[in-house]
Amino acid sequence: MTSLKLKLLSVVAKAFAGAIGVARAVSCRAKDAVDHVWQKPAPTDRRSPCPMVNALANHGYLPRDGKGVSLARLITAFKDAINLAPAATLLVGFKSLQASTTRNPLTFNLDDLSKHGVIEHDGSLSRNDIHLGDNHSFAPEVWAAVAAHFADDDVISIETAARARKARLAAAPKMNPAFSITDEQLGFSSIETSLYLLVFGHGTEGDARTEWVRTLFEKERLPFDEGFKRPDKPLKVVDVLDLQKKVEEAA
Repeated sequence: MTSLKLKLLSVVAKAFAGAIGVARAVSCRAKDAVDHVWQKPAPTDRRSPCPMVNALANHGYLPRDGKGVSLARLITAFKDAINLAPAATLLVGFKSLQASTTRNPLTFNLDDLSKHGVIEHDGSLSRNDIHLGDNHSFAPEVWAAVAAHFADDDVISIETAARARKARLAAAPKMNPAFSITDEQLGFSSIETSLYLLVFGHGTEGDARTEWVRTLFEKERLPFDEGFKRPDKPLKVVDVLDLQKKVEEAA
């Protein structure tokens, strides 16, 4: 990503963050931990192919019904839950609107993210490819092959995460004769790996807690019960891109 694009992303993110701050000041809404107790989604609730986004909805950081999500709400959810900086959220957040079926160009439903080729891509760490029929639901057999790379480790290093991702991308075409992935989608794939390393690890050094990562992917729940705490330091876009580069180089 060029420095100009990063600057533009930061400017837009600051504008969103400022608007969110004003809205909070006006509403004076107190944050209560009870608001964010994990709840299993109802059959009518919308969910995405992304475990983290689903976890935020299951905890109530995003609408629990998964409907009508704005970029401002998305930014607030990631900030409140895992202290992801607005610009980092917008790395992928803007693309969400391209898949929207809400008839409002400024919002999207979580299941809109299942639209193939916008953000969702072949070779997911935890979902089947669209050619196989269901690119939306958690696929235990897909995730089991990924998780096997770190099943006996307490933490997941950058190198281990990169190997797991590389193996999944190598296995996917053997299962899916219509496998296809663009350079942009490969970028999203490495961002997905870098995010779980960043959120559940030691900054840009990786070493994510295996138990926490498995809780996210397998239960679509933030691992508060397992000891996870929201990072005190904001997770910035430069951190995500730094880890992304390390993941790609390690592969």
